[in-house]
Amino acid sequence: MSRLLVTGAGGMLGRDLLAVLGSREDLSVTATTRADLDITDPEAVRAAVAGHDVVINAAAWTDVDAAETQERAATAVNGDAVANLAGACATSGARMIHVSTDYVFRGDATEPYPEDAPTCPVNAYGRSKLVGELAVARLLPDSGYTVRTAWLYGAHGPNFVATMLRLAEARECIDVVNDQRGQPTWSYRLAERLVALADAALAGHAAPGVYHGTASGETTWYDLARAVFVLRGLDPDRIRPTTSDRFPRPAARPSYSVLAHDRWTAAKLPPLADWRTSLTEALSSGTYP
Repeated sequence: MSRLLVTGAGGMLGRDLLAVLGSREDLSVTATTRADLDITDPEAVRAAVAGHDVVINAAAWTDVDAAETQERAATAVNGDAVANLAGACATSGARMIHVSTDYVFRGDATEPYPEDAPTCPVNAYGRSKLVGELAVARLLPDSGYTVRTAWLYGAHGPNFVATMLRLAEARECIDVVNDQRGQPTWSYRLAERLVALADAALAGHAAPGVYHGTASGETTWYDLARAVFVLRGLDPDRIRPTTSDRFPRPAARPSYSVLAHDRWTAAKLPPLADWRTSLTEALSSGTYP
């Protein structure tokens, strides 16, 4: 029986990982939350990783705007702590799957970013995540996997889809930006894919390196909001298009966050389904209010 460690198990993606893994009788799963394991503590990390065959790291600093003034703290979690995990995996022989972000790219492309596209973060959060990616590549060249995701939504944490459903009850009209493009990705489907990648890695079917874990297709935040309203039987014309300059934020956002998915084929796994399909499934799953 293979042993799998999930870090960040209390977050949105982590809780979905545990739901996916709950039916796996062939895996022994250890789940740690922030309270259970301080991933910035190298000794604690080494002890936690020991004896496991695969580590899925879903722990992260995710406050993009706060990272602008607390970059050192963000990097401690998203970069240095990832190096702790990768180093512990290198010592123990475990494979590691690390979740990263589209924010490692500049976000000014006009076609989907391939997995080997040059990185160029435009904010502190992206820089902190890139530190983690580089650590996995350096310390685990033969057994490290980085899965970049974007526009994540799910039942267990704050996210855009949940915000739209909340605002639908509080406001008659909602202004949503229409000049950022990306791939809305259901955290449950990403969790399934991370577990499938762990299986493929253990079976020797998946080469180490970078994979893009986002839904297929692309859209804008505005069109995503309209889709949410349509699926809930609400009037989509209550959503009004606007531009990003109407909502200034401390951290710059990439205007184009569309990722290519070519590497999944070699791992004998299909890309994730179109974002519309996953959104429909998510909103009919009973997990959203």
